Amino acid sequence: MEKSSPEKLILVTHEAGGIACITINRPHSLNSLTKSMMTDLARIFKSLDADDSVRVIILTGSGRSFCSGIDLTAAEDVFKGDFRDMETDPVFQMERCRKPIIGAVAGFAVTGGFEISLACDILVASKDAKFLDTHARFGIFPSWGLSQKLSRIIGPSRAREVSLTATPINAEQAERWGLVNYVVDRSELLNKARQIAEAIIKNNQDLVLRYKAVINDGFKHDLTRALALEKERAHENLYILEKEITYKLLIFFSVI
Repeated sequence: MEKSSPEKLILVTHEAGGIACITINRPHSLNSLTKSMMTDLARIFKSLDADDSVRVIILTGSGRSFCSGIDLTAAEDVFKGDFRDMETDPVFQMERCRKPIIGAVAGFAVTGGFEISLACDILVASKDAKFLDTHARFGIFPSWGLSQKLSRIIGPSRAREVSLTATPINAEQAERWGLVNYVVDRSELLNKARQIAEAIIKNNQDLVLRYKAVINDGFKHDLTRALALEKERAHENLYILEKEITYKLLIFFSVI
């Protein structure tokens, strides 16, 4: 494994086959996020999205926690920033990232950390994982999508209970409710994430990117519009395939 980023609080490693692993690395503060860490995360996701050698991204945390949200001791610096600046918004950059993102969650994913986990495409959790929304407890309004995404995944009644009572979701509940794909021993967390990444890498890269996009884009619409969107993208893909085949045929006949 080769370290490819000089960051100390956000680490990036590139692994064989096109896997990039991002680690939130502030374990003594349960991986709480400062403003500079949020900016780094946003920049890294944007950079990996543009890197053709990267096929899949794994996001995890070091130590006992995935991410405990915004560092409240640095909250003034975080909240005085421009929330409309999408270039420094890690969740926005995750949502626009074309590459599949696998979240490997151990320990706490709290509030902002919960929202970051919801921006992943696939989630693997350790048996000790807990997802907790404390917005209502601290009087901070969500701005990274938790109020809308959670209800669409686990249902509005469960989401209201989780968010209005600030009650944690344990790993078993998260799997049962469809919030996470797998629950494993902590020692197997990254291995499971890599297994999923390797299965994705075996497939056609271009179609993986298009397939992720149509699933995510279609989820924003009702079924009728989503089905129409699939038809539109299928025709677009067919046109691209026809162009590629024509180009290859021209190359073939030019050399014989």
